[in-house]
Amino acid sequence: MTTTPEPLHWSKSSYSDNGGNCVEWSPSHASATGIVPVRDSKRPSGPVLMVSTDAFAGLISLARAAKL
Repeated sequence: MTTTPEPLHWSKSSYSDNGGNCVEWSPSHASATGIVPVRDSKRPSGPVLMVSTDAFAGLISLARAAKL
């Protein structure tokens, strides 16, 4: 049996309105599957990086620690 995946509902980074390099992620997909889809907010039809919730948490920690 094949099921059609639900469309992803994307949330933008809080920095997306600042004109910088920003990302979007799908929290509802992450909650349901444990896999976090991440994409470039300026290329919504571009590739999607799929990472585990642990890997995503590591990326967030790294980004918060970076001097921007």
